[in-house]
Order: sequence, then C-alpha cells, then structure tokens
Amino acid sequence: MRTRATVAAVSGALAVSAFAVPAAQADTRDGGYGDTTITKVVVDGDNKASVGTSAAKTIKVSVTATDDSGIKGADEFSLSGPDYGFFTTTKPTCTKVSATTSTCTASVTVDPKVDYLTNASAGTWYVDAWVDANDGDYIWKEKAGSFKFQRAGKVTANASPEPVAKGKTITVTGKLSRANWETLKYAGYSGQSVKLQYRKSGSSTYTTLKTVTSNSYGDLKTTVTASADGYYRYSFAGTTTTAAANATGDFVDVQ
Repeated sequence: MRTRATVAAVSGALAVSAFAVPAAQADTRDGGYGDTTITKVVVDGDNKASVGTSAAKTIKVSVTATDDSGIKGADEFSLSGPDYGFFTTTKPTCTKVSATTSTCTASVTVDPKVDYLTNASAGTWYVDAWVDANDGDYIWKEKAGSFKFQRAGKVTANASPEPVAKGKTITVTGKLSRANWETLKYAGYSGQSVKLQYRKSGSSTYTTLKTVTSNSYGDLKTTVTASADGYYRYSFAGTTTTAAANATGDFVDVQ
C-alpha cells in the first residue's frame, strides 16, 4: 500500500528499532549485528518495474543474504522513491540456496487507479531490507538495492504506401506515448530519440535504419527507400522514468 503522510514516521520507526540493541553488541555496519550480509537484490527480474494507467502491477522483490549459521527469515521490504513514493511488500518467503545463504522473496501490487501515483514518483527507487539469521545475527540495510520505477511506454508504427514499387519512398509514421499516472491516460512523449528498425521478410532480426526524434506531441515521421518485403517498426530504448517499448512491425509488400 502506498503511504504518503506516514513515510517519515515509518522510516524513523524502522531506523530506531534497527539500532535498538545493547551498545556493547552493536555493529554499525549497515545497522546490523554479527556477520549477516546482503549479497544481491533483484526487483522484477531486471531491476525495472513499469506501471500503466489501468492494470494493477505485481512487483517481485528478491533479497539474497548470507550468514555462517544460515538465514532464518526477513521482514517486509520497504520500497521508496521520489516524491515521497513508498510501498511495503508482503512478508518474504525465504528459500535456502546453501547452508549459509537464502533468497527471500516478496511482492507488492501497485494499482494506478487506487494508489494515487504522481508522475514525479517515476525514477530511481531503493529497497530497504531486514534479514535475520539463525544465530540471532541480523542486518538492516537501507538502499540495499535500487531499481527503475517507470511509467509504461507505448509506440506505434505505420508504413505506407502498401504495396509499394521497389526503389520508391516509404513513409513511416508513429507515436511515442507514456502513462500519465495523474490523468490515467497515455500522453505523447516529446523530444525522445526513437529508432526506426527493419526486419526483412523471412528474418527474425531487426536492424536499425535511422533515429527519429519525437515532436512536441510525441509524433514520429520519416522516410526510407523500398528495397524488399519486410516489417518496419519504431523502437524506444526507454529512460530512467519511462519504460522501453517496441511497436508492432508493419509489413510492406515491395513489388
């Protein structure tokens, strides 16, 4: 669940509890105690999570930790980002990798219709994690990992005329847009570099022909010379705040 007003209070409570151990035993490294360490954090498989304007998105968070006695469990992970963005995950389930190492996995469901996301919340987010070991050691690590929390992107492509004579000009138009979390609609994304790509009929690989910049409305337009039957698409690599997207290839019959 997204919480705005209580973020500071929650973070403060966690910070206080993390250090609430006898002074003689305290280990200031990452707020932990003993030899427990976090070795890896992965969010949604590739450390990128995008959310659109209507469908809820379930984001998976995996934290791998190690201790010489093995890992006992973990508390809910906290995800925080720009504009007071804040989520907490479900209770993690820890799976043993070895006698000393486990991967603890949890998730959080983000619903743009319910969670009142702001566009300013898109960007780099961080994962805070508390993991307990079997021997009483633990680690509380802020910013244990990071990921891109992105507005979903869309791009379209239309190549014409169809069919076309070999050597003639093909015009490829399209539009780059991205989710606006505040209006729950997609809007044009201006000033972005988008690649025009071509896949020859019978091939499975797209090659880049040129780079086009989206105009103030997110519109795309360029021309190429017809050479052989194939598919044309626009490909957007994404930004920190907006997810990558590929248009569906538009087939052109060259005669």
